[in-house]
Amino acid sequence: MGGKRRGLKSGWWVLPAVAVLVVALDQWAKHLVVTNLALYESWAPIPALENIFTIHHITNTGAAFGLFQDGNLFFMIVAVIVSLVILFYYRYVPDGQWFVRLSLGLQLGGALGNLVDRLRTGSVVDFLNFQIWPVFNVADMSIIGGVILLALLLLREDYLERKKADVGGAGEAERELSSG
Repeated sequence: MGGKRRGLKSGWWVLPAVAVLVVALDQWAKHLVVTNLALYESWAPIPALENIFTIHHITNTGAAFGLFQDGNLFFMIVAVIVSLVILFYYRYVPDGQWFVRLSLGLQLGGALGNLVDRLRTGSVVDFLNFQIWPVFNVADMSIIGGVILLALLLLREDYLERKKADVGGAGEAERELSSG
């Protein structure tokens, strides 16, 4: 009885594996920050780069990078809806689309990582401070990385479709010219 089980696509495990890994890494990092730094305290893990990067413990009731403060309930609802949409859409991702699966896993893991914080404490712990950018966390990086990866994949797919159409259209134009 060697074949695939009915209904399971190859690579189905990518989304849950990536999402669990992201949530675990995000929550572990936030735990380290909360237990080792007081709120608003900073630490420079590489003192020579202190003007560029520090770990800075803050909380955030808004969206990624501190945008839209005091929207905690709204962003909890958004996280649940986005998670459900990802889970629904994931069923339709064709076999072999590993990067799409990775992208969706990153987005789901990030949404769930920040949702855990919101449900537990009413705010999200942010700590990665690159000075020229608002302070963020692993979940935010995961969401943004997943969205960027998906956008690049969609742009690539669009480019390949247009290139294929151009090649097909050129071949047909040549046939018309040679027959006429």
